[in-house]
Amino acid sequence: MDLEKTKASLEKRGFTVQIFDTCEQAADYLDENIKNTTVGTGGSMTLDALNILDRLEKTNTVYYRNRSKDPADARKAMFAPVYITSANAVSENGEIVNIDGAGNRVAAASYDKERLYYVVGINKIVPTLEDAMVRARTIAAPLNAERLHRDTPCAGKPGKCYDCASPERLCRNISITLGKMLSIAAAEVIIIKQELGY
Repeated sequence: MDLEKTKASLEKRGFTVQIFDTCEQAADYLDENIKNTTVGTGGSMTLDALNILDRLEKTNTVYYRNRSKDPADARKAMFAPVYITSANAVSENGEIVNIDGAGNRVAAASYDKERLYYVVGINKIVPTLEDAMVRARTIAAPLNAERLHRDTPCAGKPGKCYDCASPERLCRNISITLGKMLSIAAAEVIIIKQELGY
C-alpha cells in the first residue's frame, strides 16, 4: 500500500487528506476541528473504534442512526451540515467505494454538506478501483451482514459475494466517489495507520 500515492490521488480529486499514526490522534484532530455545529453519521465500526461521537457530543448536536430507535434521527443525521463516515475501500488512485443497504450513508456523503469527513484505516486502502469493489463486496458486506445478524448467504463468510436476492441483503447500492461532490463545501479523508472496521 502506497500512502503517499493515495494522498496525492485524493488531493487531486479535491479532498484534503490527513494521515495519523493512531486512533487517538485522529480523534483529537476531529474533536479540535468540529465544534458548535450539528454532526451526522451512519453506522461505522471505524468511528466506534475512535470513540469520537461521545467526544463530539460535548460541544455539538450529534445524530447517529445506530444509537437511536427514532427513524427521524437517521434523517437528521443525513441532513446535518457536518457528516462523518468511513469507507468500505479507498483505491490508491483516489476512488472511494461504499456499499449501503438503507442508503443513508451514501446519500449523506453525496449532497449538500459544509464539511464531510471520511475516516479510514489502512486495511481499507487497496491498489485499484477493481480491488476496492472486490473488498467492499467480499469483505465489508459479509462482515457487516454477520454483525447485523442478517440472513444472507455471505454473512460471516468473507471472500465471496453471492449477488443474492435475500430480503435482508445489505449491498443494495454501491457508491463510487470519483471526486469531491460539487455541493459539498469541504471534504476530508483521514487515514489512520491502523486496521479499523470492515
